[in-house]
Amino acid sequence: MSYSGAPVQEFFHGLLFDMDGTIIDSTPAVVKHWHTIGKEIGVAPDVILETSHGRRSIDVLKVLAPEKANWDYVCEMEATLPRLYGGDATEIPGARSLLDPLIKAKTNWAIVTSGTLPLVTGWLGVLSLPRPEVLVTAESVQDGKPDPTCYLLGRQRAGLHEPEKRILVLEDSPAGIRAGKAAGCKVIGLVTSHTVEQVVAAEPDWIVKDLESVRFVQSEGGGVTLEFTNLWTSAV
Repeated sequence: MSYSGAPVQEFFHGLLFDMDGTIIDSTPAVVKHWHTIGKEIGVAPDVILETSHGRRSIDVLKVLAPEKANWDYVCEMEATLPRLYGGDATEIPGARSLLDPLIKAKTNWAIVTSGTLPLVTGWLGVLSLPRPEVLVTAESVQDGKPDPTCYLLGRQRAGLHEPEKRILVLEDSPAGIRAGKAAGCKVIGLVTSHTVEQVVAAEPDWIVKDLESVRFVQSEGGGVTLEFTNLWTSAV
């Protein structure tokens, strides 16, 4: 079992990116952040970190500190994260080299994330990464991933809601992968934040280590052809 699958090329009408673990890696910052918040709300940080990745902060707080589970608190809390720990975040390998040609070709793409708007715009600003026209954030939906509403909303806002449209979701968390599949999208799973076994169990269509294995080939008919290389294969 290894990242040795033969390259494949696929056409998509549009792309929906998750944010943390897919475009950026803010894990060291998030660990520091939840240690601070854990002390503030009286919950052991390790307990929070066990279940927080890929989930909205408000959903984590609903379980661990219901009195803090409101959008005013969550948005204020997440807005401080890039300001305090901006130096601890990095780009996922291959993210910028994929986004740059997509933007130049005017590809239809969006970010669909479990983070709040202040968090997402803060990270994009700190890392000088492009902001898409369409952003679906934690506040946009009633239920977070693995509920598919966020990706269904992303499709709608990006003008990609027709069932015949071929959409690619790029995700790292099992919850996000399942949300993308349930929204009727093709999904490529990145092994950046979870084990390959956890990603495999979520049943994405393709699995790669990171975005260095996802390459822009060409823009055509309003869509884009991508090449996937070094695909995970279970073949011996």
